[in-house]
Amino acid sequence: MAFEGLAERLQGTLQRVKGKGKLSEADVKEMMREVRFALIEADVNLKVVKGFVKKVSERAIGQDVMNSLTPGQQVVKIVKDELTELMGGEQSKVEFAAKSPTVIMMVGLQGAGKTTTTGKLANVLRKKNNRKPLLVAADIYRPAAIKQLETIGKQLSLPVFSKGTDVSPVEIARQAIEHAKEEHLDTVIIDTAGRLHVDEELMQELKDIRALKEPDEVFLVVDAMTGQDAVNVAQSFNELLGISGVILTKLDGDTRGGAALSVRSVTEKPIKFVGMGEKLDALEAFYPERMASRILGMGDMLSLIEKAQTNIDEEKAKELEEKFRTQSFTFDDFLDQLGQVKQMGPLDEILKMMPGAGKIKGLENAKVDESQMGRVEAIIYSMTPQEKTNPEVINANRRRRIAKGSGTTIQDVNRLLKQFEDMKKMMKQMSNMNQKGKKKGKMPNLDAFFK
Repeated sequence: MAFEGLAERLQGTLQRVKGKGKLSEADVKEMMREVRFALIEADVNLKVVKGFVKKVSERAIGQDVMNSLTPGQQVVKIVKDELTELMGGEQSKVEFAAKSPTVIMMVGLQGAGKTTTTGKLANVLRKKNNRKPLLVAADIYRPAAIKQLETIGKQLSLPVFSKGTDVSPVEIARQAIEHAKEEHLDTVIIDTAGRLHVDEELMQELKDIRALKEPDEVFLVVDAMTGQDAVNVAQSFNELLGISGVILTKLDGDTRGGAALSVRSVTEKPIKFVGMGEKLDALEAFYPERMASRILGMGDMLSLIEKAQTNIDEEKAKELEEKFRTQSFTFDDFLDQLGQVKQMGPLDEILKMMPGAGKIKGLENAKVDESQMGRVEAIIYSMTPQEKTNPEVINANRRRRIAKGSGTTIQDVNRLLKQFEDMKKMMKQMSNMNQKGKKKGKMPNLDAFFK
């Protein structure tokens, strides 16, 4: 995951000053030296590093911090504030046209993930903004790109406008906008051609498409894993074409995160979305404050809640609460919950969004063994309907049969049965407490099952 190295260094540095009752100028200088090294290691643009360190130092050495009762905590807050500001301050939303259709141009170099991101963006706008998008295949130089966009359109059940490779990209874009008007589609997303590098021919073609109808958004798609090259590409595209925002792809990969911290400052254009995986729903709106919190180990509860709201059925949650209260929760219900948790994404990434996760030793390198989840499922699938509903009937012979049928051990079966009973008791207590406080039911805590 991006930022891991940076997060570890910054959290370690800030932890040393956080609990101090008194802070000297020397303490601040030493801390800022460490912060500078951490940012440079993360491949943040040198000019950006200097500006960031200068701002934090000036605020940290101020009298209101030095004379406060908790100067260390004040410094941590300053670092978070400046980190948030560095990445754009607040979330930058998509600008929709007052009169349909809204036209969005997707630009960028070949290999940045532009075509896939076009589909992901359409999916997000449909789900979050209730838009009716039209995908436009305007990369005529790469037949595979046209085919890829058509395949993505089918997977997402979204319309794709394509004229093959014999019609000019400008004409394709013009016809697509007219088609969208006729079909009452309110958002046109144009997947344009890319090159291996920025060149005059590419820029002229993009300018010609842009001249058709001033697009409401021009999104530059850049690969976060290319580090400083991503920043240089963003700068070039912005100077030659003019962009309105950036979408960073592969931010879930093994990247140091420098591009995300530099691109906003260098181009003065906001990061609008970040790609967090290969699946077509793995595109997230970029929230600078949430990202700053995650980097500093403060968690990201808002994103976690949004993931849960997106993937967890509210009606089922209410039904589940009732089952816990009446002790009628079964292994079939548990399987259903596993499925919903899996939809939220990798468990190790979800754990890292929890506040204070950064303080848990070894969590930064933790990889939840999701094969254990498969073993749990295999054990439950090996049970009869009666056993799933009434686990108390599972005697020694049945345990042997279940272990054999699931390819696990009797100890694995015993452990699951005990944990299941413990969870039922705990969730009944929580459910009763929530009822008294008139709070909503919560998802069961599944951590114990995957240790």
